[in-house]
This record gives sequence, C-alpha cells and structure tokens, in this order.
Amino acid sequence: MIRRGRFEPDQRCRWNDEITARLVHGFPQLVGKTIAFCWPYKGEVDVRFAIRHFRERGARAAMPAVVDPNGPLEFRLWWPGTAMEPGVLGIPIPVETEVVIPDVAIVPMNGFDERGYRLGYGGGYFDRTLAALNPRPLVIGVSFEALRLPTIYPQLHDIPMNFVATEAAIYQVRREELRPITEEECASLAPETSVDRKPEPETRGTCAKVLAEAPGYSSPPCYAHEFAADYFGELASRSRDESMTRHVTLLEEKEPRQPRRDRRTEELLRGHVEAKES
Repeated sequence: MIRRGRFEPDQRCRWNDEITARLVHGFPQLVGKTIAFCWPYKGEVDVRFAIRHFRERGARAAMPAVVDPNGPLEFRLWWPGTAMEPGVLGIPIPVETEVVIPDVAIVPMNGFDERGYRLGYGGGYFDRTLAALNPRPLVIGVSFEALRLPTIYPQLHDIPMNFVATEAAIYQVRREELRPITEEECASLAPETSVDRKPEPETRGTCAKVLAEAPGYSSPPCYAHEFAADYFGELASRSRDESMTRHVTLLEEKEPRQPRRDRRTEELLRGHVEAKES
C-alpha cells in the first residue's frame, strides 16, 4: 500500500486507463453477467469505468459487504444513485439492495505473485467467500505491474485468481503460473461462469426510478471528495464541488479505448509464443 501510494496521480490514471481497456476488450464474455467489484480504496485500480461499459450492455453490478467478520461476503446489487453507507475500512457499500450471487468477481490486489495469488488486507474475506460459493465465480484480479511479487507465501486457504489484469498485460493463471495472453486470445477463451443471468426488467426499471426521483446522488459523487483533487490528472486547486462534478462527468461520458502494448508486453507475449512453438 505504501508503494502504491507513491505512484504519481497522472501515472496511476494512465495505468488505470490501460487496465480498463484490457478488461473491456479482453472479457466481452462479461456482457449480461452479474459482476462483483469493489469501490476503489486508497489508490487501488478503479474498475468503475469498465463496470459502466458492461452495465450498458446488460450486465448487473454488485458490491461486497461484510455481514459476519468470520463468514463469507454478501454481494449487493449496485447502480449509479444507489444509497450507500460506510462498511469495513470505511469503504462504501450499498444499503438494502438485492443480495445476489456473482458470475464474475473483479478483485483488487495490493500485490500479486508469479503463481496468481492475491495479496489483500489480511481479513481473508474473499478467500472464505470463494470457498463457500458453488459454482465458484470467475475471478479476475486487477493490480499494477509494479506491485508484482515473486511470492506472497500463500497459505492453505488462499485461492489463486483465474486471470490477472495489469496495465502491461492480461495473464491467464494456468497450473499456478502466470501466462501472458493477448486481449484477442483472452476473448476467445470464453471462460465458463456460474449461471448466465440476465438483468431483470423490473430491477432496471427500479434503478431508473431511483435515479429519476433521487434529490441528489448518493453514489458515486458523494465520495468524490475522498479522492485527491488531482486523482484524474486535474489541478489540485479544484474545489470539492468542482471535483464532484468532474468525477460524475468522467463516469458518465468516458469511453474505454484500445489498450496499447508497450515493449514489456510485446516481449512477454513474444516469449510465450516462442516457448509454445518450441
């Protein structure tokens, strides 16, 4: 977390854009699914732009809530305008929305290792949850390449990711090894998820009704002030209201772009192809 906190805001913003693009172009299978995600905390990867993309194409979004410190997480539906309250660590969670079982979980990682294991905050919530769900959802870990470690020294209860997405590449976790793949290759894998759930019309209607009747946003804008003023590369002189307005505009208007491949990504992919051919 200390290393992540030292990243320059402009750099983190660019990395975040790359990760968003990789999720959008590498995982078209998420369209129409129920996707669990976490509200970004202290400089974590912000996947809300990717979630917006998938929601516009029929997916449902859900956020985890701790209801039992020693039990699995509960996943509650979320949409822009959902009433929110502080949860564990002060991270916002939806208030009294429908509890669902996700097909896919996009999980932030404080770090990740060469075998696809995730470094979290030490509570074990996600591992207990994944162990309890049957069938288990597809799990995509998101992090920055600079937070990659040789090993996190996984314990018996730790569960590896199915995929890891960073600004440098998408990795498939095979036999506890990170295998870099292109977005096209990832999209062609069509990984299995639990159940092909479609958004219920009445749920989407309720969302629209809440947005229309709400006197003001309760999420995401009310949490915009928790981000540094220059989080999106803006000047630190922006006021809280200006930051909130800017935050809403970005979430509502920004379109994902094609991911670029830097030299490291090309070398990783070329090395994998050569090894495969030999």
